[in-house]
Amino acid sequence: QVQLVESGGGLVQAGGSLRLSCAASGRTFSTYAMGWFRQAPGKEREFVAVISWGGSRTYYADSAKGRFTISRDNAESTAYLQMNSLKPEDTAVYYCATSRGNIDYTPLAAGAYDYWGQGTQVTVSS
Repeated sequence: QVQLVESGGGLVQAGGSLRLSCAASGRTFSTYAMGWFRQAPGKEREFVAVISWGGSRTYYADSAKGRFTISRDNAESTAYLQMNSLKPEDTAVYYCATSRGNIDYTPLAAGAYDYWGQGTQVTVSS
């Protein structure tokens, strides 16, 4: 069983920055990829970014490229999402998740993730 706790969300003006954290426990942190997803009201959950278990590979949704940076600290069992130049359309609940299986990959589909955090609200005002 893995437990994930997100933090760092909040209200920010357009153009501002936030840093989300995801603290993990219950399984060796370095044996799975970490992904970030988001869900806006009335919309489906969408992929934002993923980082491989060693941190050497990352992948971003087009909407996040150039503005968001995913990272991880395996010693601290924590993943991060640094979000800069935020836009009102970034408003959503952000979730972190762990990839299924003991495989070194960077999945994009939500179905490839087995444990999810409770989510943290990010609101960007115009």
